[in-house]
Formats: sequence, C-alpha cells, structure tokens
Amino acid sequence: MQKIDPTEELKSGEGTGGPRALLRHLRWIALGVLALLLLVLLPPFINVNRFQRRIATSISGSLGRPVHLDRVSLSLLPLPGFTLENFVVSEDPAFGSEPIIRANEVRATLRISSLWRRRVEFSTISFTEPSVNLVHMPDGKWNIESILLQASRIAAAPTAQEKAGPAPRFPYIEATGARLNVKEGAEKTPYSLTDAEFALWLPNPEQWRLRLQGKPMRTDTSVSDTGTLRLEAMLGRARSLGEVPIELTGSWRGAPLGEASKILFASDAGWRGDLALETTIKGTMDSSVVVAQLRLNDARLAEFVPEQALAVDLECRGQATQLFHSLTQVRCSWPPGEAQGKATLAVSGSVPDVRQWRASTLEAGVSDVPASALVAGWHVVSTRVPAGVAASGTLTGSLSFDGLKDGQAQAGRWAGELVLANASLKTATDGPSLVTGDVALRSPERPTMDPRGRRRHASPTPPASEFLLEPVKLALGGKEPALMDGRVDESGYMLHLTGMASTARLLALAKAVPQIGDGLPEALPTDRAAGPFRVDLTATRQWGEAQVWRDNTARPVAPSRKRPRR
Repeated sequence: MQKIDPTEELKSGEGTGGPRALLRHLRWIALGVLALLLLVLLPPFINVNRFQRRIATSISGSLGRPVHLDRVSLSLLPLPGFTLENFVVSEDPAFGSEPIIRANEVRATLRISSLWRRRVEFSTISFTEPSVNLVHMPDGKWNIESILLQASRIAAAPTAQEKAGPAPRFPYIEATGARLNVKEGAEKTPYSLTDAEFALWLPNPEQWRLRLQGKPMRTDTSVSDTGTLRLEAMLGRARSLGEVPIELTGSWRGAPLGEASKILFASDAGWRGDLALETTIKGTMDSSVVVAQLRLNDARLAEFVPEQALAVDLECRGQATQLFHSLTQVRCSWPPGEAQGKATLAVSGSVPDVRQWRASTLEAGVSDVPASALVAGWHVVSTRVPAGVAASGTLTGSLSFDGLKDGQAQAGRWAGELVLANASLKTATDGPSLVTGDVALRSPERPTMDPRGRRRHASPTPPASEFLLEPVKLALGGKEPALMDGRVDESGYMLHLTGMASTARLLALAKAVPQIGDGLPEALPTDRAAGPFRVDLTATRQWGEAQVWRDNTARPVAPSRKRPRR
C-alpha cells in the first residue's frame, strides 16, 4: 500500500487543515467583524427621523391622545430598536393642559422576526423616569378612562405569543424611576408615588396584567421612610369603563406609624410602631367586593414605651360601586372573623359618596370587652396613667352616626350607649375600689313636642351629638357613696360630683384617673378636716383646653324673697 506524505497533502491543499480551509474560516471571521462594525457604526448615519411622524401617529392612535417627540434614533445592539427623546402624551383639554405622560427617553425594542415582514412589532417599550399625572374631576371621572377604553377596542395578540398572527402582539410596557402625581381637577394634590416601577402586558387577548410598586410621598410635609406600596391587577376588555372586570391585590408595608400619619394627615400623630395594610378587589369597576386588613404591631405613643404595646388586627369588607366612589354594606371586625368567645368590636355602615364622608351612616358595637383590656389600651394612648391601676367589669354597647342629609347645614349626629357593667377601679396603694356598680354613658332621647305637649314627627335637622353620664357610685370615704354624673357633647364635657368624701379618697380618684384629677386638688376646700365632708363640685372642659373645677358650695346663696306680712 502506498503511503501518503502529510507534507504533500498540506501542499496540495486537499486536507481539512489546508490553506483553503483556513482562508474560508478567515472569510467568515471577517464577515462577522464587518457585520459587527456595521451594527455599531451604521445607525448614526441612518436618518430615521422621517419615521418620527409615523411613530407618533401610531402611538397616538393607540392611546387616543396627541403624542409629540423631538427626535428618533436607531440602535442595533444589543437588540434593534428606536430611542424616542422628549416623549410627551398630551392631556384631554377637559382635564387640563398639563401632559398626562412626559418622559425624557423611551426605548422601543423591535421584534427581530418582524424585520422580515411589512408590519413592525415592538417587543418592549421602556420609559425612563417618566412623570404621570392622574386627574380626578369633581364629577368623578378620571383622565385615564378614555385611554383604557381606547386600548380595549384595539385587537392585540398576547405579549408572549411566539409566532406572529393576524393581530399584532401587545408589547411589554415598563417604566423605572417613575413619578405618579394625583390632581383634583386643575389643582395638584400633595399626594404622589415616587421611585415607581411599572409593568403592563397582555397574557391573553381579553385581559391586561398590571404591576406597580413605589414609595408614597406627600409634598406639603417632610417625610422620609414611608414604606412600599405594591399593586398587582388584572383588567379585562369591556364596552364601558364600569363594565371592565378587575382583580386587584395591594399592600402598604414597612411604614412606621409616625411617617404613615404624615402621609395621611400631613403631621406626625405621635404614634410609633409598624403598619401593614392589605387590600383585595374583585368584580367590575362599577361593582366589586373590597376586602381590607389593617395590622398595627407594637403600637404606642412616642413619649414612652409601655409594658405591653397595642396590637391591632382589623378586617373590613364592603361593596364598592360607582367607580369606587360609593361604599355600601361595609362591615369591620376586630379581631377578624368575630371569633366566638373573644372580645369583639364590630362596625358597619355605608358611604354614599367618598368625597362627602360626612353624609355616611355608621353603627358600631362592642361586646363583653373586659375592663382590663381598656386599661391596657389606656396605658398605650396616654403617658399619664399611673402604674398599678386595675379595673374589672365588661364593656358592652353600641354607637351610631347619622350623617348629613340633603339640605342640612349641621354635622351628623352620634347616638347610642356604652355600659361598663359591675365596674371597679383601684390602685395598688389606695385601698378599696373607687367605683362600684355600673358606669353608663347614653344619648338622651329628645322627642319634639308641639305647644299642646304632644310628640311631633322627627325634625328634619337632627339634634346635636350629646351623651349623658348616668350617676356613678363612688366610694370616697362617706357612709353612702358619692355620685358623679355629667354630659359630653361636641364642644366639651361637664362633670358634677356630690356627696360625702374625704380628702385622701378624692386625691386617690385624681391619681387613678389623671384626666378627671386635673385641677381637682386646687378646688378642694382648705378649711375642711381630712375626714368625710360634703362636696358639690363641677368640672368643665372645652376640647383642647384646660379643665376647670368649681366648688359650688363656695358660691353665695341668694337670699329668699319672702312676702311681707299684712
């Protein structure tokens, strides 16, 4: 057999490692390098501004709003696409003149497969630090309503569909570093969402999925750590906005109570602890079921740390109608589910218009709440409660709020009753219980009478909110209990104390309930012995002002007028 010399094979160029193969490889490498250079160097020399009007018109047709942009540039790496500079979506004149969306830069990435077809499709549209204005008008309409309806009329294929079909595939729309501002008509409110991340896509032809995350902020006060607001929603197609199906889950977590109160009330309410709020909505935009759960952990006042902080787990359910402007069948319970055998707070009512909350109606009830729980809560909300205060009894009752009606000028009216049955109150060092029996606070019945003394029909203007404290028996050192009654209304309260009492027991009452004790020692008569003596004292306090005690026995008694004898 004849042997082949490898050198001869190399010279002949017929082997796989010959010069021809090497040259072929070099050609491919050169073509790859040339293609890469073209991808990098060619786009700046391609004038795509002639597509600017076509791109703006296409986006404008999708949104139903005029769209403006200053410049369009083409980039081929890492994926081919367009960069839109100074992108602006104009507002409907009915909602104002400020643009609804403004972004310095928008990146629209092309689907590579669409380059071989006449119809161009975008796989993603990315907004960098856009500013979005959400406008709510006095008639209840939002500026995004027409955009949602316009999008629902356009046929689109799912975002993740692999192959092109008759309908264009909906792009994945995202935004980073966004800011969402809320406006009431032409006036911008202090509420906004900053550092927001947004995503919108079409999982199937009949529904959109939306994801939003950001930090709630308020511009009229200084806030720092406000937690994170997260929303995930599904929106379906419909002929009108009210018929749009919606499934939403939302949460607000990681907000300290002090910063959360700044967001809600524009000032620090003085509370400390952690807040967690979760919400689910299911139904349509015009009629849906809303479930919300509020949790407060380690809640306390900022001034001190109590032995046991307050924990709140409150659940509310209701029906939202009229594009979430009305709430009916609202029911809240603490603890959630009203577990049998547990102390329960239940609230029910309705809000015909969330923009006029004073027209709401409300009913609240408490059942078998132990007095020890009231004292524990009292320790959390007040720094003045002395250590060692103990109470017994159970609180039961109900309250109602009848809101404003058409044509009424006064505020709504509170009514109802609260009864602490078999109550007792004492301190560790001041002897037996200061309170014996029941403590009842009730609203008076005020039937209107005609001049003949007959009951009239209810007045169209309800009476003002007022509650009467029924006489409470107090063991203040006398053989018979002293009595305290009073009145509470919208302006303040009044307390009236009568009976036999000793100085030591009066001071013990002032120590056990510092709010009652404000100014009491100064009102006690100085010429009385320490033993029991008769008292007739009245305390008055206007809300937000100091309490004043007055000794009624110190007032001079007007002489009686006797008829002269004839």
